[in-house]
Amino acid sequence: MFNFIKSLVGAEPYLGVDIGTTSIKIAEISMGKIRPKLQNYGILESYGHLERLNDAIQTNSLKLAEKETAELLKSILAKLKLKTNYASVSVPSFSAFITLIELPKMSDADTAKTVSFQLNQYIPLPASEVATEWFKVGEKSDEKGFDKQEILITSIPNGQIKRYQNVFNLAGLKLKSLEIESLSLIRAIVGSDPTPTLLVDIGARSTNMAVSEKGFLKHNRQTDFSGGSLTQAIANGLNINARRAEELKKQKGLLGGRGDYELSTLIFPFLDVIINEADRVRENYDKNNKHKIERVILAGGGANLLGLDKYFEKQINLPTVVGNPFSKIDYPPAIDPFVKDLGPALSVAIGLGLRKFI
Repeated sequence: MFNFIKSLVGAEPYLGVDIGTTSIKIAEISMGKIRPKLQNYGILESYGHLERLNDAIQTNSLKLAEKETAELLKSILAKLKLKTNYASVSVPSFSAFITLIELPKMSDADTAKTVSFQLNQYIPLPASEVATEWFKVGEKSDEKGFDKQEILITSIPNGQIKRYQNVFNLAGLKLKSLEIESLSLIRAIVGSDPTPTLLVDIGARSTNMAVSEKGFLKHNRQTDFSGGSLTQAIANGLNINARRAEELKKQKGLLGGRGDYELSTLIFPFLDVIINEADRVRENYDKNNKHKIERVILAGGGANLLGLDKYFEKQINLPTVVGNPFSKIDYPPAIDPFVKDLGPALSVAIGLGLRKFI
């Protein structure tokens, strides 16, 4: 196994840092008397992308604006009284290679050799240019009755890892690990729950869809339709600037009154594209697996769109809820009124912070 994820030991607090395409979220997690607790958090939103399409912290072309990102990160750290500078960072799906393969049952040593030998079939880069890790995520029998093991392979280009290291060095943080964001999201929202679950993470510039079963990532897919697509649809339809369109989207969502009918009709075509993509993931998974997906959990900043959970549930015909990472941790009572809104955006950061304590 090529292990690029290293854990710390001890009880020192730990930072989860989620660097998205247009925002940075930080969650400082420590161990409480009974379970982990949120020690501190910070969210920085960059709104430049609303006016300038290319003004993003990182893009799906594997580009990370190192100096700019480090400055944004330092601006958050300056306002937080953190007790640690040890951190993990999430890597978006479009910056990594994620593959689920089936192999005959064999020892871990033989599995490692087989994965290493077959890696070039699944990763479009030489093995020397990526950091790769594999996980056994399930077992099944094929149509002939042969026992198989399901292996999840995750690979991150070395160049991308170096860029993250540079950002954290410039920001004065000690980067201890990188993790695919879907794994962090599952840890924060699903945990070890065996229920086959479709997680739909709606970001500003992309939407990631992951299937979790028994707490393991079993499928991952990404689409460029996102919360930003809805904002742009409102801006174009009402002939207003994107910043105002973003404000209207957050205020009205899908629950506006009769006077807001036009707003929701502008949103629905793009929202339906996301839902149709999610439905295709569900159909594909159900067709190839014994256990069918039973529910949908929404995450990411886009999950806070008013009325989205009910509309999603009606369209996909599965129970749908907005994810709540705070159900698995303790947190200061002062933020209780904001937990519902904070949860979707902070889910990945909290999941990263939890990896040391779970």
